[in-house]
Amino acid sequence: MRTASHFFFAAAVSTLLPLAAFAQSSSDQPVKPEEHADEVAVAYEDDGMYFTEDDIPTYKVAEDGTVDWMTFSGFRRYHSECHVCHGPDGEGSTYAPKIKNSAVHLDYYDFYDVVVNGRQNGNSVMPHFGDNPNVMCYLNDIYVYLKARGMDAVPRGRPAKKEAKSDLIREMENDCMG
Repeated sequence: MRTASHFFFAAAVSTLLPLAAFAQSSSDQPVKPEEHADEVAVAYEDDGMYFTEDDIPTYKVAEDGTVDWMTFSGFRRYHSECHVCHGPDGEGSTYAPKIKNSAVHLDYYDFYDVVVNGRQNGNSVMPHFGDNPNVMCYLNDIYVYLKARGMDAVPRGRPAKKEAKSDLIREMENDCMG
């Protein structure tokens, strides 16, 4: 069963407009993790999912390098659906910009809006993924993974250690994927 905050995200996102000019340049802006630490700090945990004070999904990396399930899942889903254009580990390619920095510089809702609705900026076209369950059912996971990459909280490559998938996450995934 989904929590009320997850329904709020979907409803709020459908009314937001992307900040295309900012989003395009946000991929090139360097990230200074110390300046964004408060934005990604874990305020609370809900059955294996971590959130900031503003109820935005975030990552958790233990001292031994163990990542939360959403970050691990985000790595897998990103490399299944996104890295063809945006390159391995969110580092960019000749087709599309790196997006690990965008996940730090863009507001969560703006990031969500661009993925759901797509956008065009000159000759650069980001297709919409709002009807792709392989993206939409895992969009928070992808966001969390890219945020962790942009903050240098996880290195390139598959995370070596991960938390177990919680029952709530499993149930949400099953509900979404059908």
